[in-house]
Amino acid sequence: MVNRHQERDSLAGLLAGVREGQGRAIVVTGDAGVGKTALLDDMAARATAFQVLRVSGVQSEMELPFAGLHQLCAPLLDGLERLPAPQCQALRTAFGLAEGPPPARFLVGMAVLSLLSEASRANPLLCVADDLHWLDKASAQALGFAARRLGADPIGMVFGTRTPTEEIVGLYELRLVGLTNRHARELLAAALTGPLDERVRDQIVSETRGNPLALLELPRTLSREELAGGFGFPGAAQLSGRIEEGFTLQLKELPADTLLLLQLAAADPSGDSSLVWRAAERLGVTHEAAQPAADAGLAEFGHRINFRHPLLRLAAYRSAPARERHSVHLALAGSTDPDVDPDRWAWHRAQASTGPDEEVAADLERSAGRAQARGGPNAAAAFLEQAVVLTVDPARRIDRLLAAAQANLQAGSFDHALELVGIAEAEPLSELQSAKAGLLRGHVAFASGLGAEGALLLHQAGKRVEPLDLGLARETYLNAWMAGMFAGGLAEGGSMTDVSRTALKLPVSAEPDEAELVLEAISRVVVDGPAAAAGVLRRAVDAVLDSSLTPDEVVRWGWFGHAAAIARWDFANWRFLLSRELNVLRDVGAFDLMPIVMATLGTVVTWSGDFDASAALFAEADAVCEATGAPAAAFGPAMLSCLRGDEEEGLRRVQAMIAEVEVTGQGVSITYANWIAAVLYNGLGRFEEAMAAARASAESSAELFVAQWPLPELVESAVRCGETGVAEAALNRLAEWTTAGATDVGLGLEARSRALLSEGEAADGLYREAVERLGRTELRPELGRARLLHGEWLRREDRRADARRELRIAHELFTEIGMKAFAERARRELLAAGDRVRRETAENVVELTAQEALIVRLACEGRTNPEIGAQLFLSARTVEWHLRKVFGKLGITSRRELPAAIARRS
Repeated sequence: MVNRHQERDSLAGLLAGVREGQGRAIVVTGDAGVGKTALLDDMAARATAFQVLRVSGVQSEMELPFAGLHQLCAPLLDGLERLPAPQCQALRTAFGLAEGPPPARFLVGMAVLSLLSEASRANPLLCVADDLHWLDKASAQALGFAARRLGADPIGMVFGTRTPTEEIVGLYELRLVGLTNRHARELLAAALTGPLDERVRDQIVSETRGNPLALLELPRTLSREELAGGFGFPGAAQLSGRIEEGFTLQLKELPADTLLLLQLAAADPSGDSSLVWRAAERLGVTHEAAQPAADAGLAEFGHRINFRHPLLRLAAYRSAPARERHSVHLALAGSTDPDVDPDRWAWHRAQASTGPDEEVAADLERSAGRAQARGGPNAAAAFLEQAVVLTVDPARRIDRLLAAAQANLQAGSFDHALELVGIAEAEPLSELQSAKAGLLRGHVAFASGLGAEGALLLHQAGKRVEPLDLGLARETYLNAWMAGMFAGGLAEGGSMTDVSRTALKLPVSAEPDEAELVLEAISRVVVDGPAAAAGVLRRAVDAVLDSSLTPDEVVRWGWFGHAAAIARWDFANWRFLLSRELNVLRDVGAFDLMPIVMATLGTVVTWSGDFDASAALFAEADAVCEATGAPAAAFGPAMLSCLRGDEEEGLRRVQAMIAEVEVTGQGVSITYANWIAAVLYNGLGRFEEAMAAARASAESSAELFVAQWPLPELVESAVRCGETGVAEAALNRLAEWTTAGATDVGLGLEARSRALLSEGEAADGLYREAVERLGRTELRPELGRARLLHGEWLRREDRRADARRELRIAHELFTEIGMKAFAERARRELLAAGDRVRRETAENVVELTAQEALIVRLACEGRTNPEIGAQLFLSARTVEWHLRKVFGKLGITSRRELPAAIARRS
């Protein structure tokens, strides 16, 4: 290697850090031929104390899901059974070792991290993935996931790629560039066997821009005349093309049988030498054909057939004319066992086809199904798109186009999904196909964050599906309703009201299932109001609470069950549904859905006054988002800040939520943000601002269930501002919902609000009712506020002793919960009532990071290190490392001491 001292030192630093127990990852990038592979080979050779695992991507026209990952992890598969059961099952399914539900891609990534961590206990581990841009997407995603989560494990991961791909964005990048002119001349001189005209040397150095592979390969393609004087030397061209052209010229010098053998090896991305030799035998090629290629240094023939460079493989494949290429793939297909490797067999048959072939297209469709079952939607999409090319029947072709679009949607390739839908829509479609195309457009719009547009498109798709498939129509309307909820006041033509009116026109089944019950309930409450919907809301919640629901059904109907519970102010069942759904998502590894469920559950937990528990949920949600690249949900932490009374942080988060609406199109954020701002302002005693925020929230979209939450804030602030009419209107609207729901939460808040507008014994009785009802619920902040308002009323009634009792209880409760603004408001009232209250002061406490606090919480619950790691996307060894740091901060030495140490800290 010439002049790569700095780059070698960087990689040596990675090895040194890994030896010390620090997991590290580097991405080596650079143009084709710049020396990435040589640098990785050099690093692997110097990793003498390491167990080295390697994989190289191979360009092919079809992805085989997890093929690269299987190749890398093959030496470690004996350790699969030591992984947590869900992770073990995920990898076994991904590798085709077992059957099961499609594994979530992040669960596969977590399983890879755990597998590598276990393997590194014996020796430091170095994983080298070269030509990542040509690795199958499922493998690249899993490896990128693991690389971002390396912690206190002696694992190094190094990727070679031309440019950073989305799977490894954010990892440290080591960019390789061409050699300087002086070093380029040095390398060129080493490659020459004779003298070189100085002008030709300078031209080669200039045009190769110091690319090492070009400097080594291009002189082999030049004639003696060109080397001597430069006559006829080709002009500047794309460097990779020039290098490939040089390889092509070398291939032309080989005997025909040798070239055919290399074409066979290049046509199969596995590098499986036994498969290639079986195919070669079919074409009459003997083992002697390998020798000229080996002598020329073009390829190595062992257990695997390795080309000197990926561009040489590409050149060998392209050197075969179309007819010969078909023959090559046909021989490979004939040499592949369709029972053992049906997907590779189908792929080679497809490449061997010279025209439409329904039998091959059907095989590809079955391969797509297997790819989906293994958790490879990208591969499924690729199989289906190839099947489209070979499909004879126009109707089947459209079905497969739409199926390919659906697979791309699942893979997150939204633009390509829409492109395939557009191709399908250019053909004559049946009514059902047209409806499915519209449905796909709606799902893409909703999944990609275009809330208002997604709601409208899904509403329209439901109408088109309705005459053809009533069950699909109901599911479509449910999704349209949810999209309309997120869009809030920004929805046009797909609002909750629009969708609900359409859904209520559907025929009613004699024995409605969960979908039909929930759809009717949430639609009825929007169109006819809570009183008319009360009965069906109860039935819908009961149906979703059914313990016999499968995990798939829990996830499928969860959000809609939440909506029905919220409409009834049924917080106990809402919390249960959220907790059950989160447990299911954890079990199946559906990490893409977990952050929103965690943030929503965190809202309920925050509202219950357990701020430590909600902070832990938000920290876990952040860990999931960091691991998966998903955007973090802002509403949970914003609510926590506002209930804590952190004015600066709370208002900053509120303003950020409102500003984001222009980007996300999710109008519900405006409703939510103004509601929690009203809570903050009421705590601070800034009632005019509280009234403005509560009004903005309640009026932003009256059909939203969340728009009922600011009504108690509006009543309180309006009364304090002397706006009795505003308060009465808000109370009437609130009572319509709470009376229909008939829960202690709703009726307690109604009683508290009604007391604010009442006098004398009526007010006293309503405050007592509010305290009694809210005391039976989990919403301790609302109970504290009922006692605070009662105490304030009692003081104004000059019942000072009674006032001091209520205010003291409220102050103690707010202080215990951590609601600083309301605690201060209660303290001021106590002083006015003639009591002495010491202002709370911050004490010196040991500070734990959010992640440390979450790990401690899980450890105190009795979770093992592997269990904690699986939940937080960390290896067990990294969890152990964090706990050792916590032990040092708390001055303890074991887990047994944790609960007491945390109690003392609190």
